[in-house]
Amino acid sequence: MKTKEIPADKLNSRLFIAEKVRDIDRAVKSGFAINALSGGVDSSAVTMLGHKALGKRLKTYFIDNGIMRRNEPRQIVLLFKRLGVTVDIIDAKEKFFKALKGVTDPEEKREAITRTFYKDVFGSLVRNSKAKYLLQGTILTDVDETVAGIKRQHNVFKQLGIDPQKAFGYKILEPLVQLRKDGVRKVAQALGLPPSVFSRMPFPGPALAARVIGEVTPEKIEMVRHATAITEEALVSQKAFQCMAILHNDRVTGIRDGRRDFGMQIEIRCWDSIDARKAEPTRLPYEILSLLARRIVTEVPGVVSVTYNITPKPPSTMEAI
Repeated sequence: MKTKEIPADKLNSRLFIAEKVRDIDRAVKSGFAINALSGGVDSSAVTMLGHKALGKRLKTYFIDNGIMRRNEPRQIVLLFKRLGVTVDIIDAKEKFFKALKGVTDPEEKREAITRTFYKDVFGSLVRNSKAKYLLQGTILTDVDETVAGIKRQHNVFKQLGIDPQKAFGYKILEPLVQLRKDGVRKVAQALGLPPSVFSRMPFPGPALAARVIGEVTPEKIEMVRHATAITEEALVSQKAFQCMAILHNDRVTGIRDGRRDFGMQIEIRCWDSIDARKAEPTRLPYEILSLLARRIVTEVPGVVSVTYNITPKPPSTMEAI
C-alpha cells in the first residue's frame, strides 16, 4: 500500500505529534521499545516522539559503528542529556569494519551495514532488553529511492516485502514515514529540539561509508572524516542543504616539494534543496573552493587532489553511493 504523503505546507506539527505519540503508545502498550539515535534530524525527532509516548519504556542507544563524524557520539549524548534523555553508547566498531572488509560494491556495502545494524547489533539489544519494537526515522524519500531501485536505504523493509519480525525478531515503527525532510524539520522544532538539530544537514544511514568509494577501512574513514570536518567548517556560512567530502578509490598523480606524490583524491559536493528529491549544486565562490582545496591537501595526509561536483540531482544523487 502506497504511503500517503503529508506535505510540509499542509503539516500541523502539534496535531501530528499528538497523533504519533498516541500511535506509539497504543502499539507498544505495556511493553518496551528501543531506538537508535544518530543525531540527525530524523532519528532525533523519533527519539523525542518515543520518549514523549513511552518515557522509561523506551531505551535509546547511540551505535558507535566507527564510521560517524568526528566526536559525534560524545556530542550527541551530551546534547540529549540536556534534553532529559539518557543515551547509551554501544561500541560496535569492530563488527562493522569486519562486515565491510573486502566489500566494494555500493549496494553490497549498504546491505552489509543494514545486516550488521539490524540483525547483529540490534538483534542482541532486543534480546537483552526484551523489547518487541524498534522506533526508527524512516522518511518518505528513503522509501521512494529504495522502491524505485535508485539506492537501497538501510531503513526500508516492509515496502520491499521484508517482514522485520521474521527477519530480525522485532517489529519496526516508523512515525515519520509520511514526511519528507522539510516536514521532519517542522516536527523536530515543535518537539523542542534546538536549531543545531532541526536545521542540521542530512547525513546518510551508512554514515561515512557512503562517502568512501571502494573498500571501507579504518584508515580511509579517518581520511574522509578529517576532510568532512574541514568541509563542513569551511562551508557553514553557505547555509546549504547538505555538503560533504567523498574519498575516491584510485590514486592520482600529484606533486609535492618538487617530487611526485602518488596520493588520494577528495570530491566535494554541496547542495541546494528543499526535500532532497531534487537538488542543484551550490554556486560556491571560487575563493571559498580554492581555500577549501588548499586546506584539505595541506591538512589531510595523503590527499593531493580536490574536485567539486557540479552535476544536479537527477541525474546525480546527493551521496556518492
